[in-house]
Amino acid sequence: GVCEIWLTSEDTGAYGRDIGTDLPSLLWRLVEEIPEGAMLRLGMTNPPYILEHLEEMAKVLNHPRVYAFLHVPVQSASDSVLMDMKREYCAADFRTVVDFLKDRVPGITIATDIICGFPGETEADFQETVELVRQYRFPSLFINQFYPRPGTPAAKMEQVPAHVKKQRTKELSQLFHSYNPYDHK
Repeated sequence: GVCEIWLTSEDTGAYGRDIGTDLPSLLWRLVEEIPEGAMLRLGMTNPPYILEHLEEMAKVLNHPRVYAFLHVPVQSASDSVLMDMKREYCAADFRTVVDFLKDRVPGITIATDIICGFPGETEADFQETVELVRQYRFPSLFINQFYPRPGTPAAKMEQVPAHVKKQRTKELSQLFHSYNPYDHK
């Protein structure tokens, strides 16, 4: 009676790195077992872990029992902000993943996450993120204001004022609500 299987973890793309295998290998094994009429949905993966498997991931995402969906968080389109966040990728890596999958997986839905107001984020940094959203028009976009967690390095950094974070979040939300990605359906 199962009609959907959700494969999820903190970072699905990192699967197998510690045991000598990889996510595409797991997905092909799962697809062999998923019965007709059931669908597999993949969880979130950060750009570095999917970059090395793009070709194979595109093939899997085209399988009739796998949803053409992937959640790839970008967090910011500014490389300096990503560096301050200690992310292991740059905005170009994210764009490579999205462009490749959009080209090879017809109708794919890419979901992403944005953090507004990470310490040190300038207006120019934020506008890079706005342009990324404007360019890709993500049908699923999770927008969050940065809040410092006590004891973290980011909590000790100079914070973006609360009213600025709120305004940036509002601006990005308005942009997201300005387009209708599912009008064709």
